[in-house]
Amino acid sequence: MDAGFDAVVALLEDYFDGLHHSDTAILSRVFHPQAMYATVSDGTLLQWSMAEYFPVVDRRPSPASKGEPREDRIVSIAFAGPVTAIARVECAIAPRHFIDLLTCVKLDGRWQVLAKVFHAERLT
Repeated sequence: MDAGFDAVVALLEDYFDGLHHSDTAILSRVFHPQAMYATVSDGTLLQWSMAEYFPVVDRRPSPASKGEPREDRIVSIAFAGPVTAIARVECAIAPRHFIDLLTCVKLDGRWQVLAKVFHAERLT
């Protein structure tokens, strides 16, 4: 495997760990400090900075603390060049299922998520 590909996979595994444990210490290493979080799942634009997103994560009980199984997968990773990639991933945080498009960049020698644009649906 390519070192860049492996590094993005490692970043995504950290992303999944951070979400499953509602651990913003992990997520702060995954996301660039100026990253954007956005969705229009409910028909209106919701756009947050990390300063707005992390407190939401901190307040919610983690799926791990509720005994929920970790449900996530990497659907695809595509590179636009040696320092830019987009990953499509899926995960579940009850009561919703998420399809995330994560724009990743290699900056200061490490991969980081610069933008998370996602769609969420209620689990059935």
